[in-house]
Amino acid sequence: MIIHLWHSMIDMPKKDIDWHRKDISDELTELAEAKGFVNIWSEFSDVAYTYTRAKWSGHKMKRPINLFLLNIGFLYMIPKYTLRWHFYRLVGKKFDKKLELREVRNPKKIEKLKHIAGKYNLDPDKFQERCVKLAKYWVFFK
Repeated sequence: MIIHLWHSMIDMPKKDIDWHRKDISDELTELAEAKGFVNIWSEFSDVAYTYTRAKWSGHKMKRPINLFLLNIGFLYMIPKYTLRWHFYRLVGKKFDKKLELREVRNPKKIEKLKHIAGKYNLDPDKFQERCVKLAKYWVFFK
């Protein structure tokens, strides 16, 4: 399945089934609260991502939304998460050419940047500064 190959490319950590269930539940809550076409579509992509990540991780999961909406989510998911993954790889290379950051969190959410910097033992202020500067020129960062 192409989605599984894509998940293997971005290679996020595989978690246990309870972690994935909570992640899907959180994304469904955000979907229910979303307003406006782009925000709703973005939340469908987040649900699609969390669901397919759980499946890629080897868990049997019931589809959280109908197949049509899941496919609508895929249309936004692939570019959104691929660009985020690529974004962090570029930022990582600015610190060390050998550093491979594997992240897909929204870089416009500053509180998440500090967590990512700590995870990779990077200076949080420099990391945030570089992310904020580069994020000004990127799309799909809702």
